[in-house]
Amino acid sequence: MSIFFPIIELLDRLVIAQIKMTKSGNENQAEYNFYIDQANQYDLSKVDQLLKDLEAVHLQIWSLESDLRKGLESNLGYEEIGRRAVEIRNWNNKRIQIKNQMAEILNCEVREVKIDHISQ
Repeated sequence: MSIFFPIIELLDRLVIAQIKMTKSGNENQAEYNFYIDQANQYDLSKVDQLLKDLEAVHLQIWSLESDLRKGLESNLGYEEIGRRAVEIRNWNNKRIQIKNQMAEILNCEVREVKIDHISQ
C-alpha cells in the first residue's frame, strides 16, 4: 500500500523524523526511512536551505516544549508557560511560511492555510 503526502507535509515529517533520530539514537529508523523513500522522488537540492531553516524552527519548538513533554510544567509557572505558548505559536507561523515556500519551489499546489489564525 502506498501512502502519499503533499510534499510540504512529507518534508515537515521528514525533518521531524531526522531530529528524533538524532535525539533517540536512531530508534525511529523505520519512520525516517518511510519519509525519506518518498522524499527522494523530488529534487530536494532546490529546497536545501529551506529544509535547514525548517529544522532550525523545529529545534526551537522542541526546546520550548521540552519541559512540558517531560511533565515539568509545574516548575515553570503560568507566566512562563504562556510566554512559551506565544513563542511556539510564532515559530509555527515561520514553519508554515517555510513549508509554503517549499511548495512554491517544488510546484506543489497544496499550501498550508490557517483559518482565523494569526499566521494568515
